[in-house]
Amino acid sequence: MEGQEYLNQLAAATRPEKKSKISQILSSKLFIFGMVSLALLIIIIIIGAILGGNKGGEKNLGSALKLHIDNTTSIINSYQSTIKSSDLRSSSASLYSILKMTSQELTDYLTTAHKYKEKDVSKTIINQATEAKTALESELFEAKINGILDRVYAHKMTYEISVLMSEEAKLMKTTSNGTLDTLLTTSYNSLEVLYEKFSDFSETKN
Repeated sequence: MEGQEYLNQLAAATRPEKKSKISQILSSKLFIFGMVSLALLIIIIIIGAILGGNKGGEKNLGSALKLHIDNTTSIINSYQSTIKSSDLRSSSASLYSILKMTSQELTDYLTTAHKYKEKDVSKTIINQATEAKTALESELFEAKINGILDRVYAHKMTYEISVLMSEEAKLMKTTSNGTLDTLLTTSYNSLEVLYEKFSDFSETKN
C-alpha cells in the first residue's frame, strides 16, 4: 500500500499542470495578433488626430491672423493722413505695405490649402477680431480729438505689431508647409524692424 501511495505521489508530481482557460486564451496566437492589431489601430488614430488637429489649427490660426492683418491695414488707411510726424507716417506706410503683401500671400495660401472663404470663418474668430478693431478705433479716435494722435498711434501700432508677430510665430510652429513658413518668416522679420521704429518714436524728435 505504501508503495502504491508513493507511485501515486510520484505520478502527480510529474504530471503536467493543466493550463487554465485564461492562460490558454492569453497565450493563443489569435489573441496576440488581436492585441497587436489593436495597438496599431490606436497608434494610427492618434497620429491621424494629431495631423488633423494641426491642419485645423493651421486654418484657424491663419484665418485669425488674416482678419487681424486686414483690420489693422483698414485702421492704418483711416488714420495715415492725419499723422503729423513725417517719420511716423513713413513707418506707418511701410507697415501698411508689409501687411497688405502678407495678407495677399496668406489669402492665396489659405485658399489653396484650405479652400478659405471669409464667410466660413468661425463666428468666434470674427467676433474677437471685430471687438479688437472696435476698441482700437475708439482709442485712436479719442486721441485724435484730444490732439495726441501721433503718440497714441505709435504706442498702439507697437502693440499691434507685437501681437501680429506672436500670432505669426504660433502659426509657424503649427505648420509644416514650406511656402507658409517662408511668407510668415519674411513678414515676421520685417515687422521686427518696424517694431523698433514704432517703439522708439518720440514727438520731440520730430
